Amino acid sequence: MEEFFPAAIFGSTELTSFWGFDRIMLVRFIVVAVLLLFLWLSVRRATLVPGRAQSIVEMGLDFVKSFIAEQIMGKERAKPFLPMLSIIFFTVLSMNLAGVVPFLNIGGTARVGLPLVLAVWVLVTYLAVGVKKHGVGKYLKNALFPPGVPWPMYFVLTPIEALQVFILRPATLAIRLLANMMAGHLMLVLAFAATHFLLVESGGIMAIFSPITLFGGIFITVFEVFISLLQAFIFTLLTAVYLNFALEEEH
Repeated sequence: MEEFFPAAIFGSTELTSFWGFDRIMLVRFIVVAVLLLFLWLSVRRATLVPGRAQSIVEMGLDFVKSFIAEQIMGKERAKPFLPMLSIIFFTVLSMNLAGVVPFLNIGGTARVGLPLVLAVWVLVTYLAVGVKKHGVGKYLKNALFPPGVPWPMYFVLTPIEALQVFILRPATLAIRLLANMMAGHLMLVLAFAATHFLLVESGGIMAIFSPITLFGGIFITVFEVFISLLQAFIFTLLTAVYLNFALEEEH
């Protein structure tokens, strides 16, 4: 677990400290810088026939637009939210992939801070757009009082709906992403640490088992790339779903 709470590079990471900067925060800064540079270089000289980098960016943007935003929200309703959904997708994906990049070796989403910030952004946005479209009273009525239910049931359902809207939706967004990236990192560490131990430290006949753990580490690395893509997709998809809920007349 020390991997997720490294020593501070400067300042202090203690809870009582006002500011501290550690390796995971450094990874986040590096990922943001590389992502922004990649996006800028890819589109600064955009052409009708795109090159490889431009094609990757366009593929990602088209994926978010066609397979997430428009599928969930419809073309017209999705338009104002395409920038937000695209930012979330590319940010989560790049932060996740940092876990399999040599010398970084840990995802920027493998500690709760970043997933929580993204989840709070989603929460504030879907509350804001719901209130903007319906007004405070109607939005709360739509969100907390499901139609077609006998009124005594609201004593049970309304607290549950309130918990879901204000707590569970953002919490599950953050926890799902965090848990998957933590688990993937731990599996990689265990596989490659076991390989090092069997090959270098144990000696003797135990070394013959090192290819097994090495293959396991390679397999987990490939699987972690898939999980990184999947978690970026799920986080963005659920964001679109929650935004769509906020805009519906009744749900």
